[in-house]
Amino acid sequence: MCGIVGAVAQRDVAGILIEGLRRLEYRGYDSAGVAVVGSDHALQRARRLGKVQELADAVAANPLSGGTGIAHTRWATHGEPSETNAHPHVSGEHIAIVHNGIIENHESLRSVLTERGYRFVSQTDTEVIAHLVDWELRSADSLLQAVQKTVSQLEGAYGTVVMDSRDPSRIVVARSGSPLVIGYGVDEHFVASDQLALLPVTRRFAFLEEGDVAEVTRFEVNIFDKQGEPVEREINESEVSHDAGDKGQYRHYMLKEIYEQPVALQRTMEGRLANGKVLASAFGDNAEALLQKVKHVQIIACGTSYHAGLVARYWLEQWAGVSCNVEIASEFRYRKSHVYENSLLVTLSQSGETADTLAALRLAKEMGYMASLTICNVPGSSLVRESDLAYMMKAGAEIGVASTKAFTVQLAGLLMLVAAIGRGKTIDDALEAKLVAALQSLPAKIEQTLAMADDIEALAEDFTDKHHALFLGRGEQSPIAMEGALKLKEISYIHAEAYAAGELKHGPLALIDADMPVIVVAPNNELLEKLKSNVEEVRARGGLMYVFADVNAHFASDDTMTVLNVPHCDEFIAPILYTLPLQLLSYYVALIKGTDVDQPRNLAKSVTVE
Repeated sequence: MCGIVGAVAQRDVAGILIEGLRRLEYRGYDSAGVAVVGSDHALQRARRLGKVQELADAVAANPLSGGTGIAHTRWATHGEPSETNAHPHVSGEHIAIVHNGIIENHESLRSVLTERGYRFVSQTDTEVIAHLVDWELRSADSLLQAVQKTVSQLEGAYGTVVMDSRDPSRIVVARSGSPLVIGYGVDEHFVASDQLALLPVTRRFAFLEEGDVAEVTRFEVNIFDKQGEPVEREINESEVSHDAGDKGQYRHYMLKEIYEQPVALQRTMEGRLANGKVLASAFGDNAEALLQKVKHVQIIACGTSYHAGLVARYWLEQWAGVSCNVEIASEFRYRKSHVYENSLLVTLSQSGETADTLAALRLAKEMGYMASLTICNVPGSSLVRESDLAYMMKAGAEIGVASTKAFTVQLAGLLMLVAAIGRGKTIDDALEAKLVAALQSLPAKIEQTLAMADDIEALAEDFTDKHHALFLGRGEQSPIAMEGALKLKEISYIHAEAYAAGELKHGPLALIDADMPVIVVAPNNELLEKLKSNVEEVRARGGLMYVFADVNAHFASDDTMTVLNVPHCDEFIAPILYTLPLQLLSYYVALIKGTDVDQPRNLAKSVTVE
């Protein structure tokens, strides 16, 4: 969601901060701001509603100079999107802060601070933190101590950076539930909510742990845990090579990331498949012995990752012979659930910082799960650090808010997990070799499927005046239909629903008419004939259908049905392959609708609050 960048340096940092914000635009936001301490110790601040470019133009017109500063992109939670509610927020003439997260007790704190004489000018929960720091500074020995006293009074989630213009030699950062990373330079240091923001200035990073507070100066970083004790956090060299400003030949990041899927899948499989087997070491040290004990899998995820989990349930129960439950993280957190014997908890998250998923993992640790595994794309993220095992997706940075390559790479990782869990249970050497061969064929199959792009772009013209759509699939294709509906609604703003095709008679048929396009995914499997019957039910009611069908499935186009043939593939990988046409469809429909493809309204890439 919101983005944070901060710096303490011997050079002017306004440009560094704004460039950092540009690199975080993919997270979703509605306003942006920056504050810098000048040589005269005066606090200089600029905030703008809208894109980071609006802020950059304002700073170009009225330059900010100074070596200590903080910047922020805001995604509204408390208070409407406006310049007044944009960060950084201030208290008096000296304290400035930026904040990610939600302070749940902000109303009671606001009342106390109002009684103390503070005047609030915004509707945000963040302004409470600024005034609390100012109040605590009256009795504290340092800004560090004031921030430590302040965060002890906060309930909720926060990643916050504080500076005092009277002492521009330092900034203080605090993390609880919202990620922060320290960037190490030469006689300068930086902070951010995502290391991508700082790649132009450093590649050496340390991730703050839950409850950490750190004092950052040009020459040193001092980190303290939630008990206030000094601690060391490991400094790592980033291997991220993505340039967030480079779309290359593509019009949008989303299209670029759709076309990156063959390479992303090759990367995620590299070194993890050998001699017809999945190497269990892909999931972490000692994974093989642990995975052999698994009798049940509980998958927890949100959004697109949840759909990946639903596909994995079919795979795990059919191929690995273990039971599986899949639950939305925000629901799992707030209900009583049963823990099965030898149960493995699997979390799915592209960012590794999804708030509900992370909270569900922490809850599960108290419930008696045998072990936890995360499938994640960001090394050093909270889910990776706090899980017993981790499968790193290696998909490369995903900038478009609507997930594409992260989804297919998650599915590939889950299919490998199926092999590792099922080995010695229901998966013998021959079946595992077949599964591995199917995975290895996937990049080439996806290249063939991407060749459908021109036909799909032409088909998208039919959606110009449409406001609703229905997606259908059967078996493990049912979650793929759900993912297709999600993509269409995310970026084109067309209302879309997905159903298991066998459910048509139980309500959705009432919606069928010429204005409700029906999109069907139809691989050539044992459910094909059943699916054809469902298609006839739609046809009989005047529905307009678009069928993505296996080339050998023998569907024929006519006045009521447009058929696009998908390359034939092994049943193991069919759910992954059939995702591609639906991604392309949503992209081209969004182009026709004229929406913001990479940053759809009201959405954020990394959801770090409930």
